[in-house]
Amino acid sequence: MTYESIRLAFTGEVATLTIVSKKGSMGPVFWREVVQALPELAAARALIIRGEELFSAGLDVNASAQGIGESLGDREKFRAQVAPMHAAFEGVAQLPIPVIAAVHGWCIGAGTELISACDLRLCSRDARFSLPEVRLGIAADLGGLQRLPWIIGQGWTRQLALTGDAIDAATAERIGLVTQVLDTPNELFARADQLAAQLAALPPKALEGTKRVLDAALPHAEGLMQAVDWNAEHMTAEGLAAAFRK
Repeated sequence: MTYESIRLAFTGEVATLTIVSKKGSMGPVFWREVVQALPELAAARALIIRGEELFSAGLDVNASAQGIGESLGDREKFRAQVAPMHAAFEGVAQLPIPVIAAVHGWCIGAGTELISACDLRLCSRDARFSLPEVRLGIAADLGGLQRLPWIIGQGWTRQLALTGDAIDAATAERIGLVTQVLDTPNELFARADQLAAQLAALPPKALEGTKRVLDAALPHAEGLMQAVDWNAEHMTAEGLAAAFRK
């Protein structure tokens, strides 16, 4: 299958999904294509997710604004707008195979929420991470607020989510957001390939079972919809307009 916003590659039993949209932005085409790619990805033994010029600048506000704007104040319409985004990230999280995020450059907003849905996270020294949604008058609602506390703790999750401030690669490693920092993007991608090959050689049912047991501890679904409903009721046209100016 041919995709517009992502590129799939397979090396042996390892799949790589590269976000190829401009600045790794995530709009309606991206959400649809990730969901379409899930069955193909699930047939691999390990998956790497990476960007091209950078990991991801987050939500493509220009492409998403009309649908979101038309649903403001209507909980059910807003849920319908967010549902494809949830389907993409929840689909990644629920893959039966290990998923590695390889981050270089900026990883913003939805990008940070995507890597929280991955099992392992590596980055290069130029990586920067942020959850700037609060500065646009919304709460992050794609799973980051639910998953990140289990990865970096409540303290650092609140620091990122309440301030919108960015952190660098060294800080990301120190707080446990990533487990390894490589000097350059090329070294990062080589290490991700090596780690994926290592995982792909392990018994797949043991890996899947380990993921399922770990995931069962996450009190996730209720909090996810709570964030969506808050935005449906409180997001404003002024806040949406502010996002355009970023």
